Amino acid sequence: MSGPYRPGTPCWTDLMVPDQQAALDFYRDLFGWQGEVGPPETGGYSVCHLRGAPVAGIMKAMNPDGTVPDPAPPAAWTTYLASPDAAATVAASNGAGGSVIVDAMDVMDLGRMAVLADPTGAVFGIWQPKEFPGAGIVNEDGAVVWSELATTDPAAAAAYYRAILPVDTAPSRIPGGEGYTELKVNDRSVGGIMSLEQHPEGTPPHWLTYFHVDDTDSVQDAAVRAGGTVLAPAFDMPVGRMAVLADPQGAVFAVIRTKEAPQQPDPA
Repeated sequence: MSGPYRPGTPCWTDLMVPDQQAALDFYRDLFGWQGEVGPPETGGYSVCHLRGAPVAGIMKAMNPDGTVPDPAPPAAWTTYLASPDAAATVAASNGAGGSVIVDAMDVMDLGRMAVLADPTGAVFGIWQPKEFPGAGIVNEDGAVVWSELATTDPAAAAAYYRAILPVDTAPSRIPGGEGYTELKVNDRSVGGIMSLEQHPEGTPPHWLTYFHVDDTDSVQDAAVRAGGTVLAPAFDMPVGRMAVLADPQGAVFAVIRTKEAPQQPDPA
């Protein structure tokens, strides 16, 4: 099953946290997601739904043998890029200077996954779909609308992603987007690459997940009331109004209200 996402397109995002139930409660209240701790055979992995469709995953941080790591790794969202062949993408990554965090592996009959780090150190996932293509809703309130890489070397990062997946990169044409690189699949922008220069000193390279919301300021306020933190207060930008937040366990994400209705992804 090829799914609705062309190879190279962000197709899924999931969150790893020390307290899974607390995260399920936080994002339920913030975005209206429905989810519960999954069965033991999936390690308790939660697939969160919005209006009956899968939108994101939430899992408890644990070692491969099922034990809880001590200390627990930082809570973090992971962006997954669609791949036609996870093992081949891992091999291409190795040849392009990336590193393997989790090698290509089957996830029951749902698909195959891997977790990699690009040459600048940003961690991301690869998803080769079988029965599960990825997010069933995107570009709507409460769902993923954009994925963005912040890195120490945008040119090197762009070359790496072009080497491992069928993607192109091009300078942004958005007014005020000088220095911003767009990640393109089939000539359609599916993500962005930017320098870490605008981030606080010491921020490591990372992928940032953007969720679309109906009101950036009210969602920011709701996140704070629920114990979250504001990293970049709501501000206007050429494509909309956004804020960068951290949930109560420290996982960073962005929310945005775009000026124009986002487009749905092209079918495979």
